[in-house]
Amino acid sequence: MNTEEAPIPTEMELEILNVLWHEGPCTVREVQAILNKTKNTGYTTVLKMLQIMTQKRLVTRDESNHAHVYVAGCSKQNTQKRLVDNLLVKAFGGSPVQLASTLFCSEKLTKTEFEILRNEILTLQKEENENVDSKAY
Repeated sequence: MNTEEAPIPTEMELEILNVLWHEGPCTVREVQAILNKTKNTGYTTVLKMLQIMTQKRLVTRDESNHAHVYVAGCSKQNTQKRLVDNLLVKAFGGSPVQLASTLFCSEKLTKTEFEILRNEILTLQKEENENVDSKAY
C-alpha cells in the first residue's frame, strides 16, 4: 500500500491495528476478546470497525475460511511514522525541535529512555559527520 494514500487511523482503528500487529491474523471474535481486556467493546462494533478498515485498506480480510481472518494492511513502523509526521505538522508547526523538546521535558520519559534517545542522536550525528567527510574528498 502506498503510504501517501493510507489514511491516518482513528484511535479505535489504532487499537485494533495494535492487536493485529501483536497477535498476527485474527478473527473478529479474537480481536474483540483482546480489546475487552481493557475496554468493553461489542462484537458488532469490532466487526463494523474491521469492515470500515478493510475499505480504507488498513486491514485485509481472508475470506477463504468460514470465519473471516483479518490482517494488518499497513506496517506498524510506517503507521507510527505517519502519525508522528501528522502530529509534527498539526501540533508543532512542523518543528522537530519543538517536538523533541516537549518529549525531553515529559515526565513520562525515563532516564533509560532518555539515554537511548541520546545514543540515537549521537549515532545520527556521527553518520552525518561521516557523510560530510566522505563528500569532502
